[in-house]
Formats: sequence, C-alpha cells, structure tokens
Amino acid sequence: MCGPFGVRPRNPSRFGDSRAGDEAPGAAEGPAGNRYDRRMPVDEPVAAAHWRAELALGYERRGERTVLAARRHDGPLVVQKPFYPEGDAVCHTIVVHPPGGIAGGDALTLETAVGGGAHALLTTPGAAKWYRSAGPWARQRLAFELAPGACLEWLPQESIVFDGARAALETEIGLAADARYIGWEIGCLGRSGSGERFTRGECRLRTRLRIAGRSVWLEQGCIEAGGRLMRAQAGLAGHSVSGTLIAAGAPIDDGLLSACRALAPAAGQGAVTRLPALFVARYLGDSSEAARGYFAGVWRLLRRPMIGREAVEPRIWRT
Repeated sequence: MCGPFGVRPRNPSRFGDSRAGDEAPGAAEGPAGNRYDRRMPVDEPVAAAHWRAELALGYERRGERTVLAARRHDGPLVVQKPFYPEGDAVCHTIVVHPPGGIAGGDALTLETAVGGGAHALLTTPGAAKWYRSAGPWARQRLAFELAPGACLEWLPQESIVFDGARAALETEIGLAADARYIGWEIGCLGRSGSGERFTRGECRLRTRLRIAGRSVWLEQGCIEAGGRLMRAQAGLAGHSVSGTLIAAGAPIDDGLLSACRALAPAAGQGAVTRLPALFVARYLGDSSEAARGYFAGVWRLLRRPMIGREAVEPRIWRT
C-alpha cells in the first residue's frame, strides 16, 4: 500500500527474504522509473508471480493501555511498531505492504479484532496502487470486528486504480452494540497527474457494516472503465476521485450535523447524511488531496463527540 514497487522476483517466498538479489527499483528502466509506475500499454507483458498476503491483528485493553496483543502475518503485509502519540489509551498502527502495489492475481487480507474497551487507529504510509492486469483479478479484503466498548479508526491513504486494472475491494465491519467506528476509503480511477484515464479495466466495491449482528449498511457496485456509471450524473459524473466516510456507534446531534455540512473540500464536492444507525460523508471530484483533507476535517469534528478525544493525526501523515 505504499512506496515504489520495484521489480517482482521470479519466485517470491514468504515475507522476510527482503528480495535479496533483485535489482533496485527502476534500475533497469532508466530515468523513467520502474515499469509499473510509468504508463503501460495494454499489450505489455505482466510478471506472472502473484502475492498472497494475510495479516491478522488483535487489540486488547490492559489497564489503561491498548496493546497489540496478537499479530499474525503470512506474506508481505505487516505492521510497524505501535505508536502512542495521544497516550496509552489509543494504539496507532501503520499497516505496510512492502511490495508497494497490487497486480492481477494478488490477494491481500487484513483482519482486525478490537477487544472490549480497546481503541486502535490504523493507517497506511502511502497510496495503494492497483496495477494493470493481463486478466486475473487483484483482490483486497478487510474484516473488522469490534467487541463491546471497543473503538476502531481506519484512516488509510487513497487507492489508485491504474488504467487496465481489475480490482475487487471488499470491507466487512462488525460492531457490538456499543462499539464505535470511523473509517474512510478514497478511490482514484486512473492517474490524472500523468495524463492517464481509466479507459480499460474494472473496479468492484463492496462494503457492509453490521451492528449487533444486524446489517445497517450494504453498498456494492461495479465501475467499468469508460462505462455509463463513470459518465452519469447519478454516478461519478466524469470525475476520477470518489470517497466514502462512515461513522457508527454514537448519535450525531443537529449541531454536529450542521458543522459537518458547513465543511467544504478544497476542490470537488462534499456532502454528509445522517441515518438512524450511522453517519456518511461523500466526496466527488478530481483531487485525492482534497478528498483526504475533507475527510480529515469531518473526522476532526466527529472524534470528540463520538469517541471523547480530540483528533491527533497519525505521525506518518506529516512525513
């Protein structure tokens, strides 16, 4: 989910081999950088090796401190040492995908369980890059389970879906009756900064949120490159960046709703909706930076009323 991807090894093994013997990222490509970060014609060969990566995290409350009590990983999906920039109660964790990008055939799974009274904040160090595929789907599955009194904040950087990618992203969130959750996802179709549009490929999205075993939010769809949804006014209306923020587990009063509605992104459009069991904010535009800034502003407004703490940004956001 971060950094330059570099060249894939012919026989990737479990994470920990550090890819000894590989060429440095982009070394064979010259000034243009590595072959996956530059614009790629559809008929260009794609490396056959695929990553399968799973990461399972378990947080517990011990006294006044939230600790990362369980951590299991298989493949290149890991976490750095937890941070405590706002004291012992909240454990900040950075989820790292060392390959830096997701290609056709790759499959990433992140499972996170937050125990009773624990509070975890997860983020990523950089944008997730979904590379062009020669046919196979690239998949990501997020599964979050929160026990009574638990709190989870999922605040990743954006996902960039390259032209020609076939990406399937699924998120499943389960909350106990008095657990709290704030999370967002930002998607960029194509790389507008380099003049690339999303003209080939497909992106499938599915998000479900349950509270006390009952589904309160289910959203799923398929964005076909160049398709009607990308052009329709009821869809993306020709824009390349969209995002959704979901907050659940605490009531949103009229004053807080008005404050969130008063926020506006630096570019593009933002809107919020209060539903009986949750709060939703949307972004639509052409700037991932504006989307992040808008959602961060909404998050700052929500955090004290919902969680009882002032917003403290993850350190990685400032690097």
